[in-house]
Amino acid sequence: MSRKEKLIKRLRSLPKDFTYSELVSLLQQLGFEENNKGKTSGSRVKFYHSEKGLQYLAHKPHPASIIKEKALKDILFFLDSNKLL
Repeated sequence: MSRKEKLIKRLRSLPKDFTYSELVSLLQQLGFEENNKGKTSGSRVKFYHSEKGLQYLAHKPHPASIIKEKALKDILFFLDSNKLL
């Protein structure tokens, strides 16, 4: 099982300890690029998929790097509805 498949399986299980770095890794493996507009963007981060013309706006969790369950559900819905998983 590849790293991408492991991350997808982990995301689908909605774990309580899914980190922002795991999300970035998964989205990059799916073809997204991270863009955060420098210092003025705050915790907002845009992920853009140039081939499919898709973008996903996320917030970097802080102070910890753990993503909340609601955000994981939103990410999962976005990826499923755009047939990326």
